[in-house]
Amino acid sequence: MNLYHKSKANYFILIISFLFNSCVGQRSESIPVKVIKIHKDSITLKAETQPEYRNSVHDKDFQGNQISGVVRTVFQDSKGSFWFGTQSGLSRYDKNGLVYFVLKDYNGQKVTVHAIIEDKIGNIWIGYNRGIAKFDGKHFTMYYEKDENKIGGLWSMIMDKKGIIWIGTTQGVYTFDGEKFSPFEIPEGKINPDVGVSTTKMVHSIIEDSKGNMWFSTNGGIHIYDGMTLKTISEKEGLLSNFVGQIIESKMGHFWISTSKGLFKYDGHSIINLTENLFNKNEISIGCIFEDKKGTLWFNANKRDIYNYKNDIFTKIESKVGEFKPFTFTIFEDNQDRLWFVGLRGAYRLENNTFINVNRNGPW
Repeated sequence: MNLYHKSKANYFILIISFLFNSCVGQRSESIPVKVIKIHKDSITLKAETQPEYRNSVHDKDFQGNQISGVVRTVFQDSKGSFWFGTQSGLSRYDKNGLVYFVLKDYNGQKVTVHAIIEDKIGNIWIGYNRGIAKFDGKHFTMYYEKDENKIGGLWSMIMDKKGIIWIGTTQGVYTFDGEKFSPFEIPEGKINPDVGVSTTKMVHSIIEDSKGNMWFSTNGGIHIYDGMTLKTISEKEGLLSNFVGQIIESKMGHFWISTSKGLFKYDGHSIINLTENLFNKNEISIGCIFEDKKGTLWFNANKRDIYNYKNDIFTKIESKVGEFKPFTFTIFEDNQDRLWFVGLRGAYRLENNTFINVNRNGPW
């Protein structure tokens, strides 16, 4: 190749590289936020002052004093307090008992809390359906859009090693710097007809792996951002479904992936379908997944069945409490190594191989 053609080829590669990278994570116009600061005392309600929660007048079991009818997530902070994100707001249990914080959105409506995290200095960050709140121990600072709703409903939130907050919503990925929401563009997927809430831009979960890469679970597969380029893992690479619910990084360095058609293991090179011989192909959908401190993987399948996976062995866990089987949205391990399963009709904990219902009265 002569110098002219070599230069022309290098120029072509440079242009293609520029075009590709300019589309990855491209940030269109940022969305400014409105900020409201509220003292906790003005929105705090003690659980014992509230009417008994009733799921249904016809339901004889699991009625009294549930934390909430739907608990979306649970988190234990560095002080040992438990936080619950629910369909109707936020609650916390500490040495003084259980309290509810009446958080409201820009329309004055109670919020649904999907994500709770803690930063390095002890602030609690709450991701709710249309915004973010920060709790510093005394005040809640509410952040939401000044004008029309563009970011959509928030479903997931993390803070990366640099302190940047990433949120996954029904309208895609955004970062938050305390002043504005900035769009982070990733490819669109398809609407999942088998779930109640679904969009082409749906982002179910986000993680930052041990190498600093960002992973996005979407309706178009998995997108991995290394700071420069975007890599996609989808049906083309071996997944049976592009509807990916969650990804977690194992302590061994590989990744667990939940989809609408099974549970997969990804080691950076190959994708292994772990559940192809466990379920009927037409009857399998993996929900939330969690790896405990001992390296055991826990997950729910087909909404209400709980399994764990260790040393290549699947074990089905009896999860009935009375006549009710919990429908789990989040699995969490607390500081006492106890596993929590929260979701439809409240919070449950696995102790001595038995599921117990944790309501307003405990057991804590």
